[in-house]
Amino acid sequence: MTGKFIETPYDHLTYRIIGCAMAVHRRRGPGYREDTYQRDLEVHFAENGLAYVAQKNIEVYDSENGDVLVGYYIPDFIVEEKVVVEIKALRGLDNSHIAQVIAYLAVTGCPIGLLLNFGTRSLQKRRIFPPRNVVEHRVNRQWLFVPDWLKVEQPEA
Repeated sequence: MTGKFIETPYDHLTYRIIGCAMAVHRRRGPGYREDTYQRDLEVHFAENGLAYVAQKNIEVYDSENGDVLVGYYIPDFIVEEKVVVEIKALRGLDNSHIAQVIAYLAVTGCPIGLLLNFGTRSLQKRRIFPPRNVVEHRVNRQWLFVPDWLKVEQPEA
């Protein structure tokens, strides 16, 4: 009987990342803020020899020509330039969190994402793949960080 697990060339890497997350969750448990888990994961990634970039500002462009900067996505981690890792510390995950990772995959070009939730009794983990038409998912304004200097002043009503 075959399961739903899809084998990829990145399974060994995602397994190592999930192992780090499980070690953090086993030590901390639920109940902390996301930034606490983020710092602990950085330590575990380094101890396990995983190359990562934390909180990288990724430019997001939107317009007919794709030349208008509208803001930045800031994924929690990009590991080995292959895996987007987004962490949460919530009671549960919903489709908006999956959409967030898909948007990050669309702009980074990474082939796989991991959504990790430390806010529950057991670590929740989801592997997420980019959709076939990834271009449609490049701008998700819900997860867009727009710095003050980029905001357009709204006319007073």
